[in-house]
Parts: sequence; C-alpha cells; structure tokens
Amino acid sequence: MSETDIRKIFISAFEPSADLHCAHLIEAITEKDSSIEFVGFGGDKMQEAGCHLLANTVENAAMLYNVLKHLGYYRRLLKEAKTFFQENLIDLTILCDSPAINFHIAKIAKKNLSDTLFYVAPQLWAWAPWRISKLRRRCDKLAAILPFEKDWFSRQGIDVEFVGNPLFDEIDIDIDHNVKIYSSFEPSNATIALFPGSRDAEIETLWPAMQQIALRIQDRWRTCKFLVSASSVAKLDKLGDSHIRNFNCEYALDDVLGVAERADFALVASGSATLQVAAMGCPMVIMYQSNKFLWHFIGKWLIRTRFLSLVNILARKALVPEYMPYFTSIEPIFQKCSALLANNSRLTRTSRELVDIVLPMKRSETAAENVAEIALEMLEK
Repeated sequence: MSETDIRKIFISAFEPSADLHCAHLIEAITEKDSSIEFVGFGGDKMQEAGCHLLANTVENAAMLYNVLKHLGYYRRLLKEAKTFFQENLIDLTILCDSPAINFHIAKIAKKNLSDTLFYVAPQLWAWAPWRISKLRRRCDKLAAILPFEKDWFSRQGIDVEFVGNPLFDEIDIDIDHNVKIYSSFEPSNATIALFPGSRDAEIETLWPAMQQIALRIQDRWRTCKFLVSASSVAKLDKLGDSHIRNFNCEYALDDVLGVAERADFALVASGSATLQVAAMGCPMVIMYQSNKFLWHFIGKWLIRTRFLSLVNILARKALVPEYMPYFTSIEPIFQKCSALLANNSRLTRTSRELVDIVLPMKRSETAAENVAEIALEMLEK
C-alpha cells in the first residue's frame, strides 16, 4: 500500500474522559484495520494508543466559564488545525465531546471535504437548542451515549445511533450486586466518598467546600470515614496542596468505581462521574460551581431542562439533590446530607433507582466497538 493509499483519521478530544474514550476507539479500529493512521488533538492515552498528537489539549482542559481565559490558546489550535487540513488529506474526522471548540474543528474538516463523526452528543437538549442547525451542517453521523438522545436528535434531522455509554464498557451492572442495602446502616459507621472533579477549576471551587461539609458531618458522627478520588497524580497533588489540616481522609487514584463501591454516600462534582457513582448504587449529592455573574446574567437563561445533573435528567425527577451552581453557603448542603444519612429507607430506594437508570446504557458490545464499526463504514463510502 502506497503512502497516498493510507487512510487517515483526525480525532479531536479536549477532556480527560474524551481522551480515554478515544484511546479505546483507536484500539478498536486498529484491531479491525491496522493500516489506518490517527492524528489530532488529545492526551496521553490517545498518544499511547497510536495517535500522533499535534497538541496535548487534555492538559489544558477548561471549564465552560473559563474558556474566555483560553481564547488565545484555542485560536492557535484552530489555526493549526486549518493548516493541517489544508496540507493533508483526512478521510474521516472524529470529534469527541467539547462542542464549543469541536464545532469549529468540524467546520474546518467539512470545508476540506472530510466526513465528520461526533462521538458523545453535544447537549443541545439541555441548552442552546438553536445550534441544532449548525450541528446538521457539520455532522455526518452522531454517536450518542445517552439512551434518550437517539430519539431527540433524530427528530432534529440528525443521523444518530445510540452506541452505549463508554463509562460502562469495562464493568458489570447488576441490580442484585450493585444495589446497597441500608437496613442496618448507622451514619456513625458511614464511609463517605468525595469526588471533587478532574478539572483544575472544579478542584479549586468544589474541593474546599466538600472538605468543609465533610468536617461538619464528622463533627456530628465522629467515627465516619472519608474517601477521596483523584483522577491523576497531578490532580492528587493539587488536592493535597489545598487539604484542610483537620480533615482526615484516604486518597485513591483514578478509581471512581472502586471508591463508589466502597462508599455508603458521596458528594460528587457534576459530570460523568455521577453516572459511575450511580452504577455502583451509591446515593449522592451533586455539586457544581459557576461564575456567579455569568450564571445570573447568561447561564440560567440558556438552560432548557428542569434538572442540570445527568442523574436527574435520566431519572426525570429529583432522584438526588443537586446544588448547581453552588456559590457560597455550605449549610443547606450539610443539612441535606445529614437528613439523607439518617434515612435508611430512602438510601436503599435511591440506590436501587440509581442502578436502574444506568442499566440501559450497558450494551453487549462496547461503545468503542460500536463507534469503530460506524467509523469503518464511513471510511468505505
């Protein structure tokens, strides 16, 4: 096969979770066709899977409200992408999550005659639904990871398939095994997990509050224990730098599922981790921080769903308390945690319902295998 015959896939990922999903996707495609080359934006896991990185964009992952601080960086990336597409023939472009930047990369790809596959649907059903026309123009195929998204995007004229959720590719979700039973549970013996998020902005805004809430809980039930999950060694160091001296906990590295399985209750930063905690049947309170000015003047007017957390959106009710955004006082969150920890029947009921809502996202084939099949079909057209 000559160099001109080698098919190339450009992959764009900006978040740690997207980096992992795309690494598994690269491996799944390579297993079916080892001749395909991969290039793009991503992180260490994609690079280890065989992708040539033009830039390590995962190291610079930013929360939505921090994007303004990184405009110069993103402009340089888009300029680099534009030049690369103009100088190279790309057979397929795969864009994973992060629509704020990936919509622009998709536009560049389409202008240079590359088909586009979106892996992880932009949450237009939650906010900015008017951007659906932009998605139609820039997306040839959409691989959705939430069950209800297939119907929603189909009604908007998008070619979409539900591929399963990659968070659950490697685990078993079993009602009998994962549901926690609290019939003899005592709050004084509780193991409570804290998941302050994987982004620096999440850690900076949520981690201090989570520790303060934990200290209040510990003042009430002195023998309860705390586990904290860090997504990487770098994030573990960051957590340690702002660790409150009187707060005692056990740290775990990159083990959301294992920590949630061990825990009786959790405080969780809003995001994909909430679904992993739900899969382990762990009742939780969900927190999120935002820029107060942007939220009051822009953010809350953009939201089109009754709930903001994925868990409650999937449940279609307030299955777990969500404090989104959390701004100042921890008192309401502490009071809610205390009430839940003292309610054994609600804890058991919540655990069962959490496992119920994630069951439909587990498929017989992995999400990576399903998306790989879609990608290879697109390459053959």
